[in-house]
Amino acid sequence: VQLQASGGGLVQTGGSLRLSCTASGGSFSTYSMAWFRQAPGKDHEFVGAMWRRSAPRYGDAVKGRATISKDNAKTTVYLEMSALKPEDTAVYYCAASSGVILSSITRPDAYYYWGQGTQVTVSS
Repeated sequence: VQLQASGGGLVQTGGSLRLSCTASGGSFSTYSMAWFRQAPGKDHEFVGAMWRRSAPRYGDAVKGRATISKDNAKTTVYLEMSALKPEDTAVYYCAASSGVILSSITRPDAYYYWGQGTQVTVSS
């Protein structure tokens, strides 16, 4: 499975963006899909995930500002974020895996496949 993330860039504080992650190969509809981000010098931070067919879960830092959606026909998962803050600046990664258990969806090591990351910079 290959994941290709796109949509990052420079955004002003308070703005919004939509990131896309397109998968090729594998059984996309059966995968749990997640978004993580990594700021310089920090560990991967859980942004959100779609676990199986349940409603998306979100990390505390983005809850209320992020929406994850999935288009199985396009084998693409989206992350929309609004009310962006400078602390949202990071490289955003999509990740996918089968067999992820619910209690592990926030853990980077639960996901086998990773995209290359897309930089999001929020200017103050």
